[in-house]
Amino acid sequence: MEPVTHFLTGACIGRAGFNRRTAYATLAATLAAEAPDLDIVWGWAGPVAGFAHHRGITHTLIAAPFVALAATGAVWLVDRLVNRFLSRRKNIEPQPIRWLWVWFSAFVADLSHLLLDWTNNYGLRPFFPFNTHWYSGDLVFIAEPIIWALLLAALIFPALLSLTDREVGARRTRFRGRGWAIFALTGMVLLWCWRWAEHANGINLVANSNVAPTPVKRISLEPYPTIPWRWHALLETDTTWQTAEVDTHRGIVVSDPQINVLYKPPSTAATEVARHTRLGQVYLDWSQWPVVRDLGPRAIPGNPPPNLPPPRTWSAVEFSDLRFAYAYTHTSMTGSSQQSVEQMLASAGLSGWAYVIDGKEEAGQFMGSREQK
Repeated sequence: MEPVTHFLTGACIGRAGFNRRTAYATLAATLAAEAPDLDIVWGWAGPVAGFAHHRGITHTLIAAPFVALAATGAVWLVDRLVNRFLSRRKNIEPQPIRWLWVWFSAFVADLSHLLLDWTNNYGLRPFFPFNTHWYSGDLVFIAEPIIWALLLAALIFPALLSLTDREVGARRTRFRGRGWAIFALTGMVLLWCWRWAEHANGINLVANSNVAPTPVKRISLEPYPTIPWRWHALLETDTTWQTAEVDTHRGIVVSDPQINVLYKPPSTAATEVARHTRLGQVYLDWSQWPVVRDLGPRAIPGNPPPNLPPPRTWSAVEFSDLRFAYAYTHTSMTGSSQQSVEQMLASAGLSGWAYVIDGKEEAGQFMGSREQK
């Protein structure tokens, strides 16, 4: 999930009861809920290096206790710097710090990060390095407004109620918001359960729809935000990939064979070279629905092609993943209004490219507008 959801989830975990056990529980949980995404620092080494380590070791079960320990260490530094000055200045008896509870709240928050990342379609490798397989639940879009609303309500409403108490002179409640936090976290889990049921229903609908002209080998459903019963389907046959729009509420599957079918591209000398590059190895290890295409002498936007004397030739090889080749805000069930799979791939996120010279030699690897040096 994106950082906002992790941040809000960590804050709610801290306020769901851990903050009654020890001071700094909410701070520790919030820091630990974000900490695994510090792997973005690998992006400084280049886009392919950043891609290779994204959701890497920091997103594993074996690292979770140590991530929690690092968050606890950061909280300890905060405590040393602040020295609980504000509590003493207000003549309020400071809440005791129980460091084991601080660590445990951080540990639970770190596990929440792994669980949240599993629920979307990017996936993660929780059992790395013992098991390098990528797991993804494909249940929730990477940015889910319903979850934002639940978590924000849990943090905002208690603050508003405390203002009301202050207006009427009521005694201040020290640990307000526990019930709201539990309600928000429970609501998030119930949303996952609902989407899980709709996902299973959607798979059955697509499997029984006969939208593909030949036998289907594999089916996947990709989530849309906000609407739990709307899905983008991927179907694979021996020779094609096909997409469809699914409405599990109405039991509808829509797919136009004129625009929603993509024939699998042939393997060429250039694609074989590209597959063995660092980009190719990392991309194909991660991708669940990879499309590798030889684009020929087509320049990659923002990245100049090789400057070669004749008769030498070059090709651009594109790596894309069908899971991210759809319009995330699309809500129409009318097949004719959709873009083709080809058009979707052209604008898909998380794509990579490699220049290959004479079908033998790699001459540059790119993701976005950045080259891996």
